[in-house]
Amino acid sequence: MSEHGFHVHGPHDHALEHAAQGHGNSFTNKIAMFTAIIATVGAIFGYMGGATQANAGLYKNDAAIKKTEASNQWNYYQAKSSKQNLMELALELAPATKKDFYAEEIKRYKAEKADIKTGAEKLEAQAKAFDEMSDTQMHQHHRWAQATTVLQVAIALAAIALLTRKVWVEYAMFGTGALGVAVGILATLHI
Repeated sequence: MSEHGFHVHGPHDHALEHAAQGHGNSFTNKIAMFTAIIATVGAIFGYMGGATQANAGLYKNDAAIKKTEASNQWNYYQAKSSKQNLMELALELAPATKKDFYAEEIKRYKAEKADIKTGAEKLEAQAKAFDEMSDTQMHQHHRWAQATTVLQVAIALAAIALLTRKVWVEYAMFGTGALGVAVGILATLHI
């Protein structure tokens, strides 16, 4: 608080300020401190949930780009196959003096197709890897969302505990908070 009576603080600073100054009773102070800590942890979990969701989207986008590139390579492969087929037909129909030329062209198209196939398969493997990373990030995102939701329930129970002064609600609040942190630990460990 400033000397002129004006002060600005965050959503839980007021409760912390009063708890630190000894205003209220130990029940109120304990609830205020719990709420501030759980809200802070929940904010971190919420950020991580958003970050993992964004990462999942980026990986899915990268997978789509690789799939498109692979599709382009397979189309190119098909075009080379068509040209190879024409050379094989020409080899059958051409006079003997041109047969060596067409045989070399067929050989060249086969080699080009092999390179294209290798590149397309590599792109498909990269797309699959990006898809798997996206799935992992989405799983982790859901864990962060679960943890954040449980912590929000714990904060709601803290408000109910303050209003009702029921000890069992206080225990439920602490238990729910612990459960939320445990789910956050699972998210951190990618479980």
